[in-house]
Amino acid sequence: MAEPRIEKSLFLKAPRERVWDFLTGQDNLARWFHPVDRLLDRPGPYIFLKSVEEPERCMWGEVVEAQAPARLVYTFTHKWLGEHLTRVEWTLSEVASGTLVKLVHDGFEGAPVDVFEQLCGHDAGWDEHFVKLRVRVAEPAMAG
Repeated sequence: MAEPRIEKSLFLKAPRERVWDFLTGQDNLARWFHPVDRLLDRPGPYIFLKSVEEPERCMWGEVVEAQAPARLVYTFTHKWLGEHLTRVEWTLSEVASGTLVKLVHDGFEGAPVDVFEQLCGHDAGWDEHFVKLRVRVAEPAMAG
């Protein structure tokens, strides 16, 4: 049986550096995913918050690798995973006049929850967030 993992890719009409900022920058992460307590551009722990209005911890982990603007790897968990650490890996490649983004979310095996249910939920969640990312990254850059 194959390791339980999510693999996704999408093409974005933006340079890698801009996409990198949407994966690591506090302001841009809040625009398509969740507010975060720090930049994710260097190793170390992080906390994603529910929202600006509800600044309680909802997801957390540790950045283990950050190679701007090509690769980002971090551990990732939340209460619905039973605080079991999974692994999220982003790879950004230049293509034509944009960026190919590849996501691998793995490490679900051994979680104290229904792994298939978590795969289905995270798969759908990433799809929803990718729709927002596609829209936000194409918007004109914000001043300041």
